[in-house]
Amino acid sequence: MPLRNPTDLTGLQGPGRRLLGLDVGSKTVGLALSDVSRVIATPAETIRRGKFADDAQKILSMMRQFDVAALVIGLPVNMDGSEGPRCQSVRQFAANLLNYAERAGQEVDIVFWDERLSTVVAQRAMLEADMSRKRRAESVDKLAAAVILQGFLDHLSYLTKRNV
Repeated sequence: MPLRNPTDLTGLQGPGRRLLGLDVGSKTVGLALSDVSRVIATPAETIRRGKFADDAQKILSMMRQFDVAALVIGLPVNMDGSEGPRCQSVRQFAANLLNYAERAGQEVDIVFWDERLSTVVAQRAMLEADMSRKRRAESVDKLAAAVILQGFLDHLSYLTKRNV
């Protein structure tokens, strides 16, 4: 089953495979990669959204290039925990990506991760690093994807330590 519960990914397809974090926005998709030991998330790139097929192909290509085991997609839950239209949009993006991958013969596993305040954390980090406004605008989406993915990696680490 391509959509998974976060706890299902603790042993997904063995060690040595990366995870790819996505921060899906209306204009861009930020991407971040984990290391092969799934400890550190690193900002990778930002895709300016265009035709869905082109965006999906870039994501699937990156998955093949970096031997990605699964996608961790940030879910923009409201502060009260409810899901609004933005969550619906992200879930639809994920469903479309699964359909596209299936037609392309590529298996994709997806887990959603609560992304509340990920952009705020990313912006604060860039301000503390004294980045220029232009550089912040170019980097915020991929850095937000790294914040989302790092939160998930920390959760996986916690689950692994609890089960030892």
